Amino acid sequence: MRIGELAKRAGTTTRALRFYESEGLLEAQRTPNGYREYDEHHLRLVREIQSLQAVGLSLEDARPFVACLRAGHESGDSCPDSREVYRRRLAEVDACLDRLATVREFLLARLAFQDPCLVPEPKEFQCSN
Repeated sequence: MRIGELAKRAGTTTRALRFYESEGLLEAQRTPNGYREYDEHHLRLVREIQSLQAVGLSLEDARPFVACLRAGHESGDSCPDSREVYRRRLAEVDACLDRLATVREFLLARLAFQDPCLVPEPKEFQCSN
């Protein structure tokens, strides 16, 4: 299939596909007249990249998953390098959640200091104004 058809089937743009190619994530076969030629495996790679980006992973993070698929594995996350990306990103998410919990506690404490009735309370007990 040509680049336009791959873009349509993947729900992306030809520009995005060319960018993936320039980043080394997608390698097109070339016809004698220079047209890019893709197959179902390329579609699988693009969908893997898109699914990773949809959950916030970068193109750099996607590299091990693409390499895993290129190596013939059924899933992009079945290789150790891919799982390491998951572990690293999970640690980053956990750290972010910890920071957010700290911010939340700070905000609740500040509200409670100013007016205890402004602090969200369990539904069983609510301050009356």
